[in-house]
Amino acid sequence: MKPEAEPRTSPVLRGSALLDRVDYRLIETPEDKDLIYALRYKAYLNAGLILPSESRRVSDRYDDAPNAWIFGVYLDGELCSSLRVHVLTSGCRMSYSTELYGDVLHSRLDRGEVFVDPARLAADPEKARLFPELPYVTLRLAYVACDHFNADTGLAMVRPDHQPFYRRVFLHEPIGEPRAFPGWHAMKTSLMASDFRRLRERVLARFPIMRSTQFERQILFGRHDTVPKVIDLPQFLPCQPSISPVA
Repeated sequence: MKPEAEPRTSPVLRGSALLDRVDYRLIETPEDKDLIYALRYKAYLNAGLILPSESRRVSDRYDDAPNAWIFGVYLDGELCSSLRVHVLTSGCRMSYSTELYGDVLHSRLDRGEVFVDPARLAADPEKARLFPELPYVTLRLAYVACDHFNADTGLAMVRPDHQPFYRRVFLHEPIGEPRAFPGWHAMKTSLMASDFRRLRERVLARFPIMRSTQFERQILFGRHDTVPKVIDLPQFLPCQPSISPVA
């Protein structure tokens, strides 16, 4: 899914109205995960990011990371897009961002910073053409997560052609040079970030669609074994460093 440049008028306004028709579903069962993996394959192949494969699926070990939430975005009951949201803390650092940009992030995590790190953004190509609001509606999940987990910083590993969108909407700036992303064909990503607490009100003033209620945040990110207001994230998100590296 290609996030469009900040629209002159309609997509953001339509995105707010579209929320009434959107259902964010936490993906947990093998059957639902398979639908997400197939959606990723379709989206990434269409964008020229990957080569064809017999499995027609895209998944990785971070799909099962204890600090990751996978969401499907359903519009009128149909799966349209997906996003995986990671919460990175000093005690739980599992994501592609820390794998590729550990030299940038680990020292900040050592100091106790909390990052929200969205990954695996994907949308059905036809639905993305019909609904240019999808990038706003889908990436909204990461902004909601920043509020829920009281994040210091919002991250994003971004393709060069998508950087203007993240600059305008989330006020992101590059903090890491382009690096090769595992599994992508002839495409690099750059690490971008924004100071969530300092910039939050500016973003919400320009894009009210990013606002959320405590009830919604708890419904989306309050796992069965967490408390409504997570203070000590490692207590609730135990890590499993035995997960093997990318082949």
